[in-house]
Amino acid sequence: MIRYLFVLMLSSFCYSQTSIENAEAFIAKKEFVKAQSEMRAFLESSPNDLKAIELLGDAYGHQKKWDKAIVQYQKLKQKRPENANYHYKYGGAMGMKALSISKFEALGIIGDVKEAFLKAAQLDPNHIETRWALVELYVSLPGIVGGSFSKAKRYAEELEELSKVDGYLAKGYVYEYDDEPELAEKYYRLAIKVGGSVTCYEKLTDFYEGQDQPEKAIGNLEEAQQKHQRNAMHYQIGKVCADYNIQLEKGEKCLKAYLSHHSSKDGVPKEWAYYRLAQIYKHKNDKDKALEWIDKAIVGLPDIEVFKEEKTSITNL
Repeated sequence: MIRYLFVLMLSSFCYSQTSIENAEAFIAKKEFVKAQSEMRAFLESSPNDLKAIELLGDAYGHQKKWDKAIVQYQKLKQKRPENANYHYKYGGAMGMKALSISKFEALGIIGDVKEAFLKAAQLDPNHIETRWALVELYVSLPGIVGGSFSKAKRYAEELEELSKVDGYLAKGYVYEYDDEPELAEKYYRLAIKVGGSVTCYEKLTDFYEGQDQPEKAIGNLEEAQQKHQRNAMHYQIGKVCADYNIQLEKGEKCLKAYLSHHSSKDGVPKEWAYYRLAQIYKHKNDKDKALEWIDKAIVGLPDIEVFKEEKTSITNL
């Protein structure tokens, strides 16, 4: 009898591990519906399994089913109120729901979002994601409903204590939206100096484009390309050249390099590079080549409206 119970328990454990591992694998492969089905079936027999509840919430969240994700994360924080990550995920799902509904409706749940993030921060003084969430929340909210640049800076300071790179990026973000571009640039550059990741370079590039400084954006992208050797940066350089009608020869060269080395890991489909080349040839008043490239873009992705609009613009040259 004891041996039978041991075998039964072992079988149940193996089934649990297999289901959890399956769901994690499905999520890693972006097969979120399969992960959802796997966890829903498993939870019918094991309704209190915290990992399964969390994975089901994650599967719903990846599908932007915010209400269903919120239900799962709420279960978790009720079962383990001392777990900072559960409060963080609940607040995150609530925050994403707030972005998907009307501003008037969102006002009713912003307090819950803030409360969840503050609780997570209180429970875990080393929780980096929560502090990032608070920085972004206090920056994005109007002052009348609790937005505060001073509070955002406070959590950016806490981030800097935990991670220099995150702290510098957070400060750059806060100063950018607080209309202090010199300080924003300073901290984005410090993030590159300390961390130097692709993300650090991307943040500074986005900042320069937002400040209408394309020459600096191109210089930053070239520095990033030299360091990281990422083909995707060839596209980004070409994009800036095409958008701002500057350094067209460089833009053309980079886009053609992007196409010659293109693979699925580059992220941006080749058709977008065709579109940027069409823009560059339009700027050069070379109508025939511009039409050639925009036609290639449309053949590959026929439903992209901006491609059709660009063809009309080129045709009217």
